[in-house]
Amino acid sequence: MKSLSKGKMWCYAIGQLGWSIISGLIGSWLVYFYQPDMSAKAEGMISLIPEGRVIFGVLTIIGLITAGGRLFDAITDPLVGNWSDNCKHKDGRRIPFLKFSAIPLGLVFVLVFCAPVNHISGINIAWLFVFVAAYYFAITCYCTPYTSLLAELSHSQEEKMQLSTCISLTFIVGTAIGYVAPIIWGGFIGGGMSRIPAMRLTFIILSILATIFMLVPAFTIKEKEYCESKPSESTMLASLGKTFKNKDFRVFVIQDIIYFLGLTLFQTGLPFFVTSLLKFDESMSTIMFVGLTAVSLLFYPFVTKLSKRFGKKILIVCAFVGFFITFIFTGFSGPYLGLNIYVQAVLIVLLGSFPMAIFGICPQAVVADIAQSDEIETGENRSGMFYAARTFAMKFGQSAAMLLFTSLATIGAANGTGYRIVAIVAGICCAIGGIFMWLFNEKRILEIINKEN
Repeated sequence: MKSLSKGKMWCYAIGQLGWSIISGLIGSWLVYFYQPDMSAKAEGMISLIPEGRVIFGVLTIIGLITAGGRLFDAITDPLVGNWSDNCKHKDGRRIPFLKFSAIPLGLVFVLVFCAPVNHISGINIAWLFVFVAAYYFAITCYCTPYTSLLAELSHSQEEKMQLSTCISLTFIVGTAIGYVAPIIWGGFIGGGMSRIPAMRLTFIILSILATIFMLVPAFTIKEKEYCESKPSESTMLASLGKTFKNKDFRVFVIQDIIYFLGLTLFQTGLPFFVTSLLKFDESMSTIMFVGLTAVSLLFYPFVTKLSKRFGKKILIVCAFVGFFITFIFTGFSGPYLGLNIYVQAVLIVLLGSFPMAIFGICPQAVVADIAQSDEIETGENRSGMFYAARTFAMKFGQSAAMLLFTSLATIGAANGTGYRIVAIVAGICCAIGGIFMWLFNEKRILEIINKEN
């Protein structure tokens, strides 16, 4: 099998740039669009669905829809992973999925924000329910086969870290582009457009750009030149059972669920932390996220070197500690800390940048290690199912976070108490995640891989 050149590595990584733009926009602006706070309404946002905890007095409609969409998506992850593992297409097991899912993903993403009635309506609720579910299914059809290629295209630990670093770079750049959206729609508003049409036009433009990026690896990488692409014969349930039979993977999945619970709470809350706690304009969330991205990039060479010396497990544990400090600090930000709000914003960026770099690179490589060691032990390549199961964990954590965030955020809405609680809960999640990661047996996995090599 051929090894990927630097150019081909970047061709692969550009696909992640595409889907991370869309994922970043959904993560950052879906709740903001459908459950705007008072400052957003003052800027021209309107309510399109009922707000507040209107379901059993505990849950919000937007929280239930987004959580339900992610749970539906999580359930389909093993199905798509098994389809991909068993695929007998002439172009391989993964690339065909990338070709046929990119355009539908870009389309349904736009439709999520195009509720047809311009006021609170049950039609908007039904629209959002359908297209949120369609969005999550479409992104699974792209992302599960895409991430599975990481374990198959790389043929050594060095290549694995290089490829993981490339897709991490494109992921954070794509997510950062999601935070640039207010600047784009701000330009349209300045040109005379009203706020909601300006936001929708922004999402259309970014969706077209993201779709083009997602198609790059589909048409530039010939899968069978770089990996064996031998189809699995296991059924979905059998493959899923074999995957979770791996003890090391089970430990990793538990910490992953907790990590994504905390991260999604913080990511969803960032625009609100900026406007309600620090009292900045919403565009400051763009500046802070771009700052997080830029500073984290400076740490990338160090993460790669440190992983060789100390291992990926230790770095991930340290990243959990770093995020714990960052999230707790954010929870007490504003007048309580007695610091200038610009100083507080800078500290949040600096504290979060190193953990962000570590989580950007190491977890994907850890899953690739687990999948590779499992293949050595069982003789069956089920990378698709491993990444599908990991995606299931991610979306389970995200679903719980959306339910939790939309409920907690309504507490003391006038003074931002709910947003403080969200940040503190996110910090506690990181502390628990670090404990579980400490139990992960990285040494055994690397011994299996090194022995085979």
